Amino acid sequence: MSPQSENARPAVAAEAPEYSAEERATLLRLAHRSIESALEGLEVELVPPNEHLAEHRGAFTTLHRNGKLRGCIGYVFPTQSLFRTVADTARAAAFEDPRFPPVDEEEAPGLKVEISVLSLLRPAAPEQVVVGKHGLVVQQGSRRGLLLPQVPVEWHWDRETFLTQTCLKAGLPADAWMRGAQLQVFTAEVFGEE
Repeated sequence: MSPQSENARPAVAAEAPEYSAEERATLLRLAHRSIESALEGLEVELVPPNEHLAEHRGAFTTLHRNGKLRGCIGYVFPTQSLFRTVADTARAAAFEDPRFPPVDEEEAPGLKVEISVLSLLRPAAPEQVVVGKHGLVVQQGSRRGLLLPQVPVEWHWDRETFLTQTCLKAGLPADAWMRGAQLQVFTAEVFGEE
């Protein structure tokens, strides 16, 4: 993930939203509640309020504080309900992202949450990767790197830079995308707090 100014929203190509304004607000509140309950040593109730939020989906929760990245954790594969995934990834982004110290009680109220709900992964050739539409997974052997669709937009990358940076994130040579690494793309419905 990358830093982003507090007022800037990524210009990710958007289709008609799958999630209603009410569902989005519910998931954003859930992310905050999950972090707050962890700080209090409590569990959050994880009963999805409707069937749509009970569907199994991959998702990432990104936390910002004062316009800077504060944590980002997610699940690529749909292993549990979106409702539970958001609760789990919000908590993990706050307390388990190895790039940052755990969130404390003082900074928790100032967190801004962004949620990226992922489509299923599908194989793609390099020329099929569309900046601003696709997230990208590059895998070779046991190494795998993932960047969300908004990252290349925020950094003003072209397709080649996006492919290269995803390889580097995987710990692969920069040109692994040209040398047999497996490429998969996905789309994401991204929403968050201003």
